[in-house]
Amino acid sequence: MSKMAGTTTKRPRLPIVDMARGVAIVAMVIYHLFWDLSFYRFIAVDVGYDPGWVLFARSILFSFMVLVGVGLVLGHGDGIRWRRFWRRWLFVAGGALLITLGTFLTFPDSFVYFGVLHAIALFSLLGLPFLFTPLWLNGLVAAAILALPLVFSDPLYNAKLFSWIGFWVVPPPTNDLVPVFPWFGVTLLGIIAARLIRGTAVETRLATIQPQNAPARILAWMGRWSLVIYLVHQPLLLGIIAPLGMAMGTQEASREIEFLNSCQATCEQAGTTAALCAIYCQCGLEGIKRDDLWEPIFGGLVSAADQARLDANNRQCSVLIYPELDGQSPAPPR
Repeated sequence: MSKMAGTTTKRPRLPIVDMARGVAIVAMVIYHLFWDLSFYRFIAVDVGYDPGWVLFARSILFSFMVLVGVGLVLGHGDGIRWRRFWRRWLFVAGGALLITLGTFLTFPDSFVYFGVLHAIALFSLLGLPFLFTPLWLNGLVAAAILALPLVFSDPLYNAKLFSWIGFWVVPPPTNDLVPVFPWFGVTLLGIIAARLIRGTAVETRLATIQPQNAPARILAWMGRWSLVIYLVHQPLLLGIIAPLGMAMGTQEASREIEFLNSCQATCEQAGTTAALCAIYCQCGLEGIKRDDLWEPIFGGLVSAADQARLDANNRQCSVLIYPELDGQSPAPPR
């Protein structure tokens, strides 16, 4: 553990790792581009829940977490360079704080409190001892961290206060969450892989791989500046897509159609005629717009006050098609 004290041997940078980071950040930008387009209803698919897009997002996250481990070994595997470590760590932690503040202002009901950068900051600290511990121990710890969420869960971890650990039954509402279990296990896999090739002929061969063309050089550059790109790409995308969506009314129009279709189908299944259901659903739509309830409904974050307004609107709309219900508390035909 003496290497924790700061004895260092600087090794040459591996451009292939920079290129891998560049590929990961390009994939992240693509994912967020289509997430934004989905959120503002420019495209029909729900990127946040579509299985293909979810798998794509998980593969990107896996890549980032592996590269965190690889980067720790490449930067500090021969001894921790504390000044460099803390400088980079403060940049990552500061970026994580900015993301929390920014998402709290834009998405207060689902702000990011432990996303990718938060995880990178914590995992970078947790990973330091494993740069020097026996590889068999690293493997056991990684296996345990990866496996535990498959066999254990508890409602206690549904709360935001504990959800960053993992083990939830139902995840809390947030736009990004990267818990310790299982994702720190993935970072340990990166540490193990990098340590296995450290100082071998494999590392020597990898060091000879240089970006030979413009796309490769661009990817390597993006990899070196991946943290900056990560911080600025989503505000830039939203700065373009959000005004377009509001100007074109794509999100509101899509939500209205989706609501009316769902309401009509549910209402008719309850036995109400199509004509009366159309009146009822249009009334409900007007109430939602009047009370500004789109975000709670579509975000699944209906508060007690929101629910009270919805109930009052449902009663009003039910009386509109069934006047005899006036003064009662009927179950609305939804």
